Amino acid sequence: MKGILKIYHPEETLKYNIKSTYCKAVYSNKKHFLEVEIITDDSLDHVDDDSLQYNFPQLSMTIIEFPIEDAELAGKTFDIQDSQIDTYTEVDLFDDEDAYLYESKLAFDKNTEDELQLFWKGNIDDFYTGSGDPIPFQLKCDFKPDLIEVDED
Repeated sequence: MKGILKIYHPEETLKYNIKSTYCKAVYSNKKHFLEVEIITDDSLDHVDDDSLQYNFPQLSMTIIEFPIEDAELAGKTFDIQDSQIDTYTEVDLFDDEDAYLYESKLAFDKNTEDELQLFWKGNIDDFYTGSGDPIPFQLKCDFKPDLIEVDED
């Protein structure tokens, strides 16, 4: 498992397993930018039938072109505040619903295996019940490369 996302809805804590992760510091036009993509697993084996999560089995969260000082991420913390002019975060619910992220705080460090990991806290629109009040979330994941095994015939 690459990590876990928890959304703390007032009615229940929703848990998503992370299927894939992508993180890169991109250098473009003499500036560094952070790009992150987290995609959850669509498996619902761990979810109760009456859970709010059942209507939203998968989502992806993305950071796009967020300006950073240099390519080194370990040990750094970034506060990301979207505005009407600059939008760095996106959420894809894989349906017609819209949601936005607020007050994102990303903290990068290295785990015991010296691999980059991310702790991401923030708020997300309540797309489950449409209450209009953002609800908190926490995400922890690593960026360990996937091992692709090729069978020889």
